[in-house]
Amino acid sequence: MFFAVITLFPEMFEAITAYGISGRAAKRDLIQMHCINPRDFATGNYKRVDERPFGGGPGMVMMAEPLAQAIQHAKQLAQKAGAANVPVVYMSPQGQTLHEHAVQQFVEYDGLIVLCGRYEGVDERVNAIIDEEISIGDYVLTGGELPAMVLVDCLSRFVPGVLGSSESAEDESHSNGLLEY
Repeated sequence: MFFAVITLFPEMFEAITAYGISGRAAKRDLIQMHCINPRDFATGNYKRVDERPFGGGPGMVMMAEPLAQAIQHAKQLAQKAGAANVPVVYMSPQGQTLHEHAVQQFVEYDGLIVLCGRYEGVDERVNAIIDEEISIGDYVLTGGELPAMVLVDCLSRFVPGVLGSSESAEDESHSNGLLEY
């Protein structure tokens, strides 16, 4: 399964690619993880990716232009990897709460492009190229990286060969609405 994560902190994703079951899956190329830093698409000496919201209000938002270019780059990477059906998912506290049914729907895709928000979120113009907003719960974190890791970990378990048995992930907790022992 293909994953492209757009994040200001790509080094955080070593937790997924270097350790545990997901790390073994990445080493065996069962999952492909690409981290894309939007600063690589920013201009100016400081490679700035934040700005004040156009509508006013407190805080800063991530700029539309570098994010749009990073998403376009992720789509090109997906195409090169042969992943055709790859939606853009924005990890946001305002999104639909992630649950097992949503995970099952995401498994049907060839992969995901996951946008990790920071600051007060992203420039609203980016919403035009986002397919879905997902939250991992009713609380606020400092960024979308931890929720993105949760999503990647959940999905990776369903990739054939990751757990060693095609039935393992389907027979575990929540798959039929109840907790397992």
